Amino acid sequence: MSEVAPVVDAEYMAEIERARRDLRALIASKNCAPIMLRLAWHDAGTYDAKTKTGGPNGSIRFPQEHSHSANSGIKIAIDLLEPIKQKHPKITYADLYQLAGVVAVEVTGGPSIDFVPGRKDSSVCPEEGRLPDAKQGASHLRDVFYRMGLSDKDIVVLSGGHTLGRARPERSGFDGAWTKDPLKFDNSYFVELLKGDSDGLLKLPTDKALVEDHEFRRYVEIYAKDEEAFFRDYAESHKKLSELGFTPPRSAFSCKYRNKQKSLLVQAATGVAVAAAVVAWAYICESNKKIG
Repeated sequence: MSEVAPVVDAEYMAEIERARRDLRALIASKNCAPIMLRLAWHDAGTYDAKTKTGGPNGSIRFPQEHSHSANSGIKIAIDLLEPIKQKHPKITYADLYQLAGVVAVEVTGGPSIDFVPGRKDSSVCPEEGRLPDAKQGASHLRDVFYRMGLSDKDIVVLSGGHTLGRARPERSGFDGAWTKDPLKFDNSYFVELLKGDSDGLLKLPTDKALVEDHEFRRYVEIYAKDEEAFFRDYAESHKKLSELGFTPPRSAFSCKYRNKQKSLLVQAATGVAVAAAVVAWAYICESNKKIG
């Protein structure tokens, strides 16, 4: 059965920020950013846009789901996060797992990702087979990501998250890191992809598909040349992935917060306009003095 969504009020937001601090400390001390990012992705990546099932709802915490072959080893991340969940019981597992993914990217030097809380937990686990199979190619990637409602651009930019971590034979049957520094979030995954197999770094069939497919390769080349473009697009696609099937709550608190932000923006814009008018008037007066 599905559980009730949390009330996202000031107290919940404060708890989220406290959990964020605890996550930073945990990830930095354990060097566990890669598996935290993998947990966030795998909880979200089961979403089916047609049936509106799966997605970032915390169901991966149940053995029925984390025992899926694609989730081999993911229990490590679940167990590492459990003390933080117990410390902050108000926060849902769904929010905690996605927040952990956001913090993992930020702690390792990646872009800041907008995080909106309010996901509800679910005890309904999707069937096995919804996550990408690393042994397959471009058509398989499209089948999986299109089912979620994502695009070719999302496929490529999210694959760039492999800049973190390494494959382990006991989990995936593959062994090795994708980049020379697997604890640094940057665009080196794309740089290495374009070098081919000459560097000795890991290239899975799904990785190779990104340079063999014309449409995918177009984005690989962009991100290999422009890290800022990669960071910008990654932050956007990661947020999209983390919110599949999730409608941010419209609580009184969140509406009040948004209205406050709008008010501040209006005030700022008004202040700039007034300042510009004063400067212009002063310039006119000074010009008139010179003419006179």
